[in-house]
Amino acid sequence: MLTHDSLNGCAARKSRTEHPFTNQDMSVSQDAAESSISWIAVDGDTGHSSISIGVASVCERSLAFLLLVLTSPILLIAVLLIRLTSHGPAIYRQARVGRGGRAFILYKLRTMRHRCELQSGPRWSVPGDPRVTPVGRFLRRTHLDELPQLWNICRGDMRLVGPRPERPEFVVVLKRQLPLYNLRLHVTPGLTGLAQVQLPPDTDLGSVRRKLACDVYYVRCANWWLDMRILAATALKILGLPPSCRRVLFRLPGGPTVENAFEDLEQSIPLAPALNSAG
Repeated sequence: MLTHDSLNGCAARKSRTEHPFTNQDMSVSQDAAESSISWIAVDGDTGHSSISIGVASVCERSLAFLLLVLTSPILLIAVLLIRLTSHGPAIYRQARVGRGGRAFILYKLRTMRHRCELQSGPRWSVPGDPRVTPVGRFLRRTHLDELPQLWNICRGDMRLVGPRPERPEFVVVLKRQLPLYNLRLHVTPGLTGLAQVQLPPDTDLGSVRRKLACDVYYVRCANWWLDMRILAATALKILGLPPSCRRVLFRLPGGPTVENAFEDLEQSIPLAPALNSAG
């Protein structure tokens, strides 16, 4: 199980990176990684003009509001079930990191015991997590717990498609552990994304890296046609279609294509000899 403390331990052990060609101990900074990549847009919206971004934002917010109204009866029933079967509020508010590193409050239907992290501290959920309530298990399986995030889209905190926003407790450590992690913060986070429709939830650093490869690919290649395919794949994910079928059906970039592109990007990062490594 990956906790905030275990992430810090991994970061301490791997604070220095071995260069793949020279085997020399090197350190990598987020600034050096970003400055070496020419396709990062100054305004952070890779692949879109300012006009298309504005139009897309209005359309997405309008669609999110419409979906929020249409699903309000489902939300009301879910809220009642949560309040009747467990202690605590039905709507869960949690800090997440958005575009440019800006923190915002994300809304979800509560699926775990109230204040379950008071003793354990921040940690990711794992399969069979005992903190999840019976009603929460159903909400997670059907992804209904994500419906309140439509309000985040209405507010402009999120988009329909983009990298999923992470908790600030984990972002601080993951940015030290993965040199390219900051690239996913160059676009507005999304309700669903290229990583979410192909990969399971994060459980360790390896799974985070695989999702990061998808997120960076999306940042580099974002366009409306890719967004439409991701949204369609998300609908089929809710209906239970396997990831491999979704990838083939909608010709989603993934597997070796995404991984090889990510590895090439990692190797292009300028590295500098580590200083004060003994300290």
